[in-house]
Amino acid sequence: MPEWDTSDFFASRNSAVLKQGNTSRILATVLGDFDMPFLLAILGVLGAAAFWWYRMKAMNEAARDVADVVGRVQGNIRRKKLRKQAALSPLTAIDDPVVAAATLITAIVSENGPVLPQREAVIRLVISEIADKKKTDEAVVYAKWAAAQIDDTTIVIDKLAPFLRERLDVAERNDLLQMVNRAAQGGEKKLEIADQRILRLRQKLGFEVN
Repeated sequence: MPEWDTSDFFASRNSAVLKQGNTSRILATVLGDFDMPFLLAILGVLGAAAFWWYRMKAMNEAARDVADVVGRVQGNIRRKKLRKQAALSPLTAIDDPVVAAATLITAIVSENGPVLPQREAVIRLVISEIADKKKTDEAVVYAKWAAAQIDDTTIVIDKLAPFLRERLDVAERNDLLQMVNRAAQGGEKKLEIADQRILRLRQKLGFEVN
């Protein structure tokens, strides 16, 4: 049987014990340096950092939500503005008082329904009093088309009445009011123009309203 060198065995064991003891002392030293208040401070800093990180994340998400809402609102506003511009386009092209008068009259009398042949004949008649036949035909054709493009008569009044006010004298503006009334009274059926329409038209033409 071989003999074991017990001195080597105990030397190795003692070395391991010494190493373990050294390690324990090192760990104790390191952990001893970080006392409890310091550890609590570290944990506090980490907790505050986590809190602000989550808060900033929530704020960023809220900001994105607000931006989305604002974008949708701005998109709706742009769409409404484009629709309004599209409605105004048939009117912005008008630069002739005869065409403006024909369009204004047609828009007002067509508010309650389409312009039928007999009422169109009345419109032609009143326009022919201020223009020749060719001009009358052109004005009435354009007026019917432009009025059909615009759903709101108020837009027509607000756009064309000031245009006519700048180009007609007081007597001519009074004649225009009479032309509107004659166009409403003639045709297949007499029309009752709303008082608010007449008041707005008078106001936009530069007359005083009570």
